[in-house]
Amino acid sequence: MIRNTLLAASAIALLATTFSPAPAAAAERKETYRLLELFAEVFDKIRGEYVEPVNDDELIEAALNGMLTSLDPHSSYLNQKSSKDMDIQTKGEFGGLGIEVTMEQGWVKVVSPIDDTPAYRAGLQPGDFVTHLDGEPVQGLTLSEAVDRMRGLANSDIRLTIRRAAAEPFDVKLTRAVIKVQTVKSQVEGNIGYVRISQFSATTHNDLLKHVTQIKKDVGKNLLGFVVDLRNNPGGLLDQAVAVSDDFLEKGEIVSTRSRRPEETQRFNSRPGDIAEGLPIVVLINDGSASASEIVAGALQDHHRAIVLGTRSFGKGSVQTLIQLPGHGSMRLTTARYYTPSGRSIQAVGIEPDIKVLQSKVEAIQIPERDRRSEASLRRALPNPAKDGKDKDKVAPVPHSGVKAPEVPPAAPAAPATGTTAAPATGTAALAAIKMGDPAQDYQMARALDLLRGVSIYRTSAR
Repeated sequence: MIRNTLLAASAIALLATTFSPAPAAAAERKETYRLLELFAEVFDKIRGEYVEPVNDDELIEAALNGMLTSLDPHSSYLNQKSSKDMDIQTKGEFGGLGIEVTMEQGWVKVVSPIDDTPAYRAGLQPGDFVTHLDGEPVQGLTLSEAVDRMRGLANSDIRLTIRRAAAEPFDVKLTRAVIKVQTVKSQVEGNIGYVRISQFSATTHNDLLKHVTQIKKDVGKNLLGFVVDLRNNPGGLLDQAVAVSDDFLEKGEIVSTRSRRPEETQRFNSRPGDIAEGLPIVVLINDGSASASEIVAGALQDHHRAIVLGTRSFGKGSVQTLIQLPGHGSMRLTTARYYTPSGRSIQAVGIEPDIKVLQSKVEAIQIPERDRRSEASLRRALPNPAKDGKDKDKVAPVPHSGVKAPEVPPAAPAAPATGTTAAPATGTAALAAIKMGDPAQDYQMARALDLLRGVSIYRTSAR
């Protein structure tokens, strides 16, 4: 107790020798050090009188983390181990279950599962609450403690109890794995390029360039446009979000960050060069699209470079800075808010899509051929000249875009993931079987493809 008091007194004496603050500032500092002495007193009482022996390092770490987590859901203290894990995660490889989580009212809330990870294959969804880990409640744990418990040795199992809207709580057994995140994937759907960005790590920008180049090579001059899928993308590195936005923009502001000091405002602008070469773009978002993915969606939306389709995004409009504390790990501190090019903050409100499309499971209605109605079924209908042998050189006109939309087969129910307990097929739980990126099952993607085909027809006729 005496030692801590002397430390505080020494600090006050040092400050007094360096400058003479105004009376109001001096009073404020005096109150600050009085509170620090209170902290020292509580710390000393815990060490001396708690029912069990306590570890000083653990007490201080808990106090630091409590101070930071009381500010907002995204600020926290990272000890040396957690700080190292954070570095590994941003580089694109780490161990665990593959879910981005936050803390809400004492519960662990899923922001989004990462593609091709145990959590993704088990059908976890944005908005799910994790209430128990191996039967033990998460309430009372900090976010860092809960994350540490979900991590573990590869091939080891953990049981999560999930609470989901419109469904009874259910258990999911997951097997931990080394998560190697392939942040960009792509495929070609007809004459349309589909690019999926699952998060923004150090390699995302370069990976995107490679995939778009390959799509251009595969499709050639008949390329109609791109679908950029940012659904369930929890975010990542700010510089990568800026670089990806810049890839599709020729000019203008991408994003600005504003801290408590106006002079520290930063603006990030695009440079000439659009990798899509002006072709139409549809950006897909949902409530799992957060932070960096919202920067990209907001920039392309504000510049009218892309049509944003889906549902409202998560609404994380703040910037966290990782501040190194030599010898003690690091702290993740919210230091700024970011604003889209039009000057809007999406904090707690999200990005509203230009076209709202809820994810749905659509099945084709099978109508027997004899029940179909057409001109040909009417009595004494005139025959088609190409079919009765006349005017054989004439054929039905081709749509003026030169593009034939592929037929979409009815969705087939997907098998439940191995080693999991399926949730009741009601409400949002019924959507767990949908395979994102497959237009046969993914209704939002199918709508995006149809939209691009329609735009291509309009563009062709306008020429």
